[in-house]
Amino acid sequence: MSEGELLGIKIGVAMAASHCNMHRAIATMKTLAQAGGVITPIVSSSLLQVSTRFGSPDYWRNEIGRVTDQPILTSIPEVEPSGPKHWFDIVIVMPCTGNTLAKISNAINDSPVTMAVKAQLRNQGPVLLAITSNDLLGMNAMNLGRLLSARNIYFVPFGQDDPIHKPRSLDAHLELIIPSVQGALEQQQIQPMLVQWER
Repeated sequence: MSEGELLGIKIGVAMAASHCNMHRAIATMKTLAQAGGVITPIVSSSLLQVSTRFGSPDYWRNEIGRVTDQPILTSIPEVEPSGPKHWFDIVIVMPCTGNTLAKISNAINDSPVTMAVKAQLRNQGPVLLAITSNDLLGMNAMNLGRLLSARNIYFVPFGQDDPIHKPRSLDAHLELIIPSVQGALEQQQIQPMLVQWER
């Protein structure tokens, strides 16, 4: 990655409440910022309300604040104007949990994250999903399949992260975030989309 690859690109990073994946997501958000992206974090309310073994709400708020000085959006009313006011060139859902993927697939809008997606799709703008879930090759596979053919929805390439012990699990290859964003901005799904996981 070279500095300036995403210079001035307005990126909404919508973070679903996958606490165990937050360190990876924040590190990837830093990569986007270093490439010149203007990052606005959109955070699931539970992430800033619930303490887990992975971190407290204050800890996550501080970690996000180290990456961007843009305000953290934490409610549906805060995010809703992003559509009419065209705040973002692209919205990235990262991490995109199975629960969030299912809601997007079924047009359920009940969180800041899904509101950001709805608002972006309202403008026919690109939405990039960085999926991570233990059931995406299980009951959630039908939702994944629906979004694979949806307009303006793109994916960070993904693969099975532990096919022996978690055969239904898929995880995004976040090291491919920059080309994934560049492709989505050009209305292209980067290929290959299915990538072998190297442990």
